[in-house]
Amino acid sequence: MPVESAYIDTSVLGAYYCPEPLSLAAEVALRNVQIPVISNLTLVEFSSLLARRRHLKELDSRQASQVASTFGNHVDEGFYRRISVGAEHFIRAQQLIGAASALRTLDALHLAIALTEEIPILTADGQLASTARKLKAVVILVS
Repeated sequence: MPVESAYIDTSVLGAYYCPEPLSLAAEVALRNVQIPVISNLTLVEFSSLLARRRHLKELDSRQASQVASTFGNHVDEGFYRRISVGAEHFIRAQQLIGAASALRTLDALHLAIALTEEIPILTADGQLASTARKLKAVVILVS
């Protein structure tokens, strides 16, 4: 079902840009978001994801470079609305971690951004989805 806007978790971007079992579902989910939103944190985490996939030999250097270039072009062309991470997001993330100790730091920041912007979070991370729902976030789970 189409949604106006959603914060796109790195787990979805990884599946969208890198071939894996969830790639088709990630593509369908992204196409259903009119205004996909990412943050500066997403850019860093996506770079980390590519480095990890290179290290694990899931991508070779050429493939990783191609994926990074495609994602970078999409960001530069304005496919994603980009949000700068500010102090309010860190404060909210700290509060979320206090309310849900199972929440990982970067997940808390992504969730804080989605909650602060009052938009759903689109994720392929089941643990994040479960915790986010407990914290009253609107979640779209790609599976």
